[in-house]
Amino acid sequence: MNLIRLLSILTVSLAMTPTALCQQQLAGSVDVAWNRFYDYPEVLAISRSLANSYPNLLTLEEIGTSSLGRPLIVLTLNSPKTGPASSKPAMWIDGNIHGNEIQATETVLYSMDYLCRAYGKVPALTQLIDQSVFYFMPSVNPDGRANWFNSQNNSHSSRTGMQPTDDDRDGTADEDGPDDLDGDGSTGQMWRKDPLGTHRRNVRDPRIFDRISQDPRPDGTIEHGDWSHAGSEGIDNDGDGRINEDGPGGYDMNRNWPGDWQPEHVQGGAGVVPLCFPETKAIASWILKHPNIAAAQSYHNAGGMILRGPGAKERESEYSGSDRETYDSIANAGAEMLPFYRSMVIYKDLYTVHGGFVNWVAESLGVISFTNELWSDKRILQSGNDPSSEEMVRWRDRLLFGQTTTDWKEIQHPEYGTVLVGGTNKWSSRIPPPFMLEEECHRNFAFTAFHAGQMPLVRFDSVKVQPLGGDVWIVTVDISNDHRIPTRTDRASTKRIGFPDRLSLRGSGIKVISGGPMPQRLGTTFEPVRFDPNSLQVEKGIPGLSTRAFRFVVQALPGASGTVQFGGEKFKSIEQSITIPAKQ
Repeated sequence: MNLIRLLSILTVSLAMTPTALCQQQLAGSVDVAWNRFYDYPEVLAISRSLANSYPNLLTLEEIGTSSLGRPLIVLTLNSPKTGPASSKPAMWIDGNIHGNEIQATETVLYSMDYLCRAYGKVPALTQLIDQSVFYFMPSVNPDGRANWFNSQNNSHSSRTGMQPTDDDRDGTADEDGPDDLDGDGSTGQMWRKDPLGTHRRNVRDPRIFDRISQDPRPDGTIEHGDWSHAGSEGIDNDGDGRINEDGPGGYDMNRNWPGDWQPEHVQGGAGVVPLCFPETKAIASWILKHPNIAAAQSYHNAGGMILRGPGAKERESEYSGSDRETYDSIANAGAEMLPFYRSMVIYKDLYTVHGGFVNWVAESLGVISFTNELWSDKRILQSGNDPSSEEMVRWRDRLLFGQTTTDWKEIQHPEYGTVLVGGTNKWSSRIPPPFMLEEECHRNFAFTAFHAGQMPLVRFDSVKVQPLGGDVWIVTVDISNDHRIPTRTDRASTKRIGFPDRLSLRGSGIKVISGGPMPQRLGTTFEPVRFDPNSLQVEKGIPGLSTRAFRFVVQALPGASGTVQFGGEKFKSIEQSITIPAKQ
């Protein structure tokens, strides 16, 4: 190979390297593996390491403590060189309000880590960070998370917070939770030895219990099996005839928010009053002090859902047509980015929820908010179908090598006699296997970044000064919002939530005589306000992907100067200088 050809190849290779190897080269200052799950002390350690490693981007603060005294943390991601956090539109991102929904926390941590690693290296994300602020809360329910990791549970338990609660109303709290009879650290199932049983163990695979037909034989007799299902693993600790009916906690923090809160007899787990738990109270207090929050994302599991409110049918009218269009536009993009996820409405497509977090943020605060239910079992099969029980067994055997199941163990139960204990463990469902975790985190982070990228971005499309006669002038201001989310949602505008946007014109030697919005941007008329015309309240804001026009009538001499400024709670304020021109 001649020298010229060699140099040509090297030149092409070097030119391709930044693009071709961009993601592989996206190294960070903190070495975090995204193919495993972290307990709460590790979550705190990772969060603090990120904050210490990226001091120009991340700050960490404790906003309170959980019911059992664990720190509740929020991390703010902001680029100070483009202004303080309070001056920009912000996105709130949280996870793990239900303790067993563990991958929600990893998704929040991954989002922080990826944004920090990408800043200055990935132009699209660098621009997003420069324009926006992110508020991250890795775990809303650290007590429930700690219990799930450290105590006996199944995939569905430890959902609650851990404040002691008398679930069975016998005067004692948390006295009859599950018991680890086989010592595997998970709450399995029990099968009771029963001569009139409903099931029989499969001859080829004794892990499987086959149901026996209860139809009478030709001679009128009925076949019976050897085993009957006896519920979840445990004993009757309080002697009331029931098993596992009063375990740790027993309420639901995602039913405790002020938006459409309902008492316990209507919505189980809601607590005695809204925000009665230290976690929800601390979070609500913090959020209310940050009115620049223009978007919100809460991560749960499972089912592959992108959920919006309302949580109850009777509140559907509170989501106007224009707001629904915004929700649908963002959620439909998410459905393209997240395999087998569906855009859904909570009450219509899932079940009724009163006092849910995203409902409070959307309906009480006027913020575009979603809940993502992370992970779908459709990811298991190449076909994208829901797996059958037999297919689930093969999946666990062939790809997970039996690590999510416990062999059946025969023990003597104090109430049931001979029982078999075992089956699937707490890692068996609702969460992705570790080798698929990073992809799940990244896809959901990417959707959330897309959502954040739709927060309002305003600019002056034009500011024109035209003579009206004498020393009277017309100043016409066109303001554009280049992103999908309006500066004020229809919900915020209709219910007068927060402060309206404000357009002002002030300057030395300029007297504003009248001012107001123009009903037609290209028209000639405007709707004058009665008071304070130099500072217009724009209650309806600037709709997404739209332009609105306003007009001032001013008295001024040539050469006078002033400033047009447009500001609001949920976008970065803009301003432009004007000068009254010399008369032609």
